[in-house]
Amino acid sequence: MEFRILGAVQIHDERAGVRIVPRGAKQRALLGALIVRAGQVVPSERLVDELWGAHPPANAANALQAHVARLRRLLPPPAPVPAPAPAPGPLAGPASVPLPGRGSGSGCGCAPGSGCGCGPSSRPWLESCPPGYVLRLGPATTDAQRFDRLAARAGVLAVSAPGCAADVLRQALALWRGPALHGSGQGPLCSGGAALLEERRLLALESLFDASLRADRGAEITGELQELVAVHPLRERFQEQLMAALELCGRRAEALGAYERARRRLARELGVGPGAVLRGRRERSCAAPRPAPGPGPGTGPGSGSGPGTGPGTGSGPAVGPGTGPGMEEGGAGAVGAELECLRAHVELLRREQRELSGRIARLTARHGWGP
Repeated sequence: MEFRILGAVQIHDERAGVRIVPRGAKQRALLGALIVRAGQVVPSERLVDELWGAHPPANAANALQAHVARLRRLLPPPAPVPAPAPAPGPLAGPASVPLPGRGSGSGCGCAPGSGCGCGPSSRPWLESCPPGYVLRLGPATTDAQRFDRLAARAGVLAVSAPGCAADVLRQALALWRGPALHGSGQGPLCSGGAALLEERRLLALESLFDASLRADRGAEITGELQELVAVHPLRERFQEQLMAALELCGRRAEALGAYERARRRLARELGVGPGAVLRGRRERSCAAPRPAPGPGPGTGPGSGSGPGTGPGTGSGPAVGPGTGPGMEEGGAGAVGAELECLRAHVELLRREQRELSGRIARLTARHGWGP
């Protein structure tokens, strides 16, 4: 059985092949909080706070017990503890791992004979254990644990096989069905757990894009990064990766435009400039050799003038600022790189001007405005 929290809280019973979804916000909040603290005793007071916040009912203890009883009825019975010589079944074989609290101690910290009901012979997933309740899970019974294992495997592959690492991270991210613990309320346990899980998802995305860039898959991730930058405009790592992906595709002007938009957003909303990583990416973009142009007007053999000629273009030697013998060293090389950066920025501004002019024309035509 797998408890799933990478999305709406639900339970997947693999033996029966059914999906169980708790009904009601209180049931989802209770199950979500217990999964977040799986294997730990959650005091009843914390669960009351999770379910009702600052407005608990007068009989909060009894109300909590009623919700726990309904949740117990919802949970399917645990699989039998494997015997020394198990018959073939879902838990048989060397890969089977006994769940905590079954077979070799409870792991809850209660003394034997204390009456907490969580000794070796206990069977239910959800147990009363003073001063609260504990949900017992094994090492392979949440989708979050599966996600973490895949992310760790990708980390091992990242250097030697970045393409494989990217594929494994795609598998891990495919486990997400929506925001973590969606629909489980805004209590401190569920909201805190959801925030931690979301940060792990974003870190996995960063690792995915790093691996994709090392595997020369910039074109595959450009669209994803543009969407993420729009959603997380102040997360500079995504901004830097977007610039790297665009440059890998030969779209340097757009990469520098992405930097400029990030710089303006940081200045406007936080009053700071880009960090060292993002500034370093811009410097590398400006200093890198200009990508070889594709065929176009004035770039054929023997063409020495026309719109396609100039620094960094054409098939013959280019003459202009920042080029020529000795210009790769010292200050002259730096000046040439800065000029190239400025040219790309001018190209970006012209493109933005055309886009804005088109929007103005459409709005004018739609509303009948004119000069």
